[in-house]
Amino acid sequence: MEGRDTTEKIATEPALDDGEDCDCNGEAVSKVEIGSYKAKVEMITDPAEEILLLWAFQQPTFSKPNAFVHHSSVDLHLDACGHRLSIFQTPSSMSMPGVTGAVMWDSGVVLGKFLEHAVDMGRLAFQCKKTVELGSGCGLVGCIAALLGAEVVLTDLHDRLKLLKKNVDTNLDAGKLRSSATVSELTWGDTVETELIQPSPDFILGSDVIYSEAAVSELVSTLTQLSGRETTIFLAGELRNDAVLEYFLDVAMEFFQIGHVDQTQWHPDYCSRRVAIFVLVKKTSNFKN
Repeated sequence: MEGRDTTEKIATEPALDDGEDCDCNGEAVSKVEIGSYKAKVEMITDPAEEILLLWAFQQPTFSKPNAFVHHSSVDLHLDACGHRLSIFQTPSSMSMPGVTGAVMWDSGVVLGKFLEHAVDMGRLAFQCKKTVELGSGCGLVGCIAALLGAEVVLTDLHDRLKLLKKNVDTNLDAGKLRSSATVSELTWGDTVETELIQPSPDFILGSDVIYSEAAVSELVSTLTQLSGRETTIFLAGELRNDAVLEYFLDVAMEFFQIGHVDQTQWHPDYCSRRVAIFVLVKKTSNFKN
């Protein structure tokens, strides 16, 4: 199947001229532009088939985990948007049940660098765009979005906010930033605060937010509340548990059109067979053939 390369680093894809590709059986696969993302992506129509193809072509279990991060380190350094970012971590918190946002994961690095690359390639524009990040954790993705010009609200649970705010304050100089970045508490499944949805965000971002079947309904509820007709969502997930990801896709497809972003569209130096990126828009939204 074209577009499912199993190499760790992949050259940038040339512009696509048509809206169809072929799967491994030679059948036509729909590719369209979706939401504000100006590149064609493969639309997901069958969650079970999508999972089968992801695991068959990317073979995540045979790829090295944590290729771009170090969970034992107290900080992570990354060049992005002309800045040297220093993201603090609290590895000791990983011993607490259910705590994953205390350290960075590959999906966050991959998503952040994907956004930067997409802007460089003219596929996305964040300048002055209202952006909400869910499950921000250490805040790398939200910081990169702010450096790209977005008006970002980074959200997470109350006990995650201290580390999140520290990383925002460390990496984003409010006096020099032409955009903005604020930190806010948000519990998935709760009623979303008015300021987050009036007006609706232009973008919603999330990395490693699909990790538990128990959290799927609350995540989808929050995505549905936050999203308007013009909202584009980017979610990057670690390919750990096929059942959890399939369950998410199955639930989310009731409310959203979902596309799979091919790795040839990612930053060529930040690709991983253990990560997938999806783009979502509400079913009332338009997408281009």
